[in-house]
This record gives sequence, C-alpha cells and structure tokens, in this order.
Amino acid sequence: MTVKECYDVMKGDYDDVLSRLRTDERIKKFLLRVVSDPSFANLCDALEQKNLEEAFRAAHTLKGVCKNMSLTGLAYSASNLTEALRGRSDFGEDIEPLFKKVKKDYALTMACIQML
Repeated sequence: MTVKECYDVMKGDYDDVLSRLRTDERIKKFLLRVVSDPSFANLCDALEQKNLEEAFRAAHTLKGVCKNMSLTGLAYSASNLTEALRGRSDFGEDIEPLFKKVKKDYALTMACIQML
C-alpha cells in the first residue's frame, strides 16, 4: 500500500500533508508517531472513569494530532466529540455514539498506518 492509498482508505488529505512534509518518507515517519501518541488511550481511560475534563483534553489533543497529519476522517470525529465534551459536567447519552465513531475511525486509521 502506498502512502496515498493509505490516506485514501483512512479518509485523509494526502495532498495537504504532502504539501507540508514534502516526501512520503517524512509522512511515514510522522504517521508512526501518531501510532505511539497516547491521546486515544487517555481518552478511553478518562471516559471509562467519567472524567469529562480529562476526556475533553484527550479528545482535543487527538483532534490536533490528526489535523496536523491531515487525518481528516479521525480529526472530524474527534472534533465532534471534543465539542460535545466542552464545558460538560455530566455524562450525557450523546457522548457514547460520538465516542463509538472515534473508536471506529481510530481503528481504521491505525490499521492503515500499520499496513505501511
């Protein structure tokens, strides 16, 4: 699988990331850093503990990491969850479906990166 094909599958913006990082080798290097980023694990832990402040912070960080790498599919779902968590003090029923979408997009993104 090429880097462009990977971005196509995971609903990323290959042209955008290429315009900034210039080569597929550099893109791969930084995608591997995404794999080791703890934001998703922190998000899972915070939501399990119903710590909405930490969940917001983790979702916001995940969104930023994804935007930096033009992983637009995951960035979009992380952004939706971030906004739902912003300023919340209670765990509403709207959080679970948004988190489920983040988990799905995260799994797809990680699977694509692993295939590189």
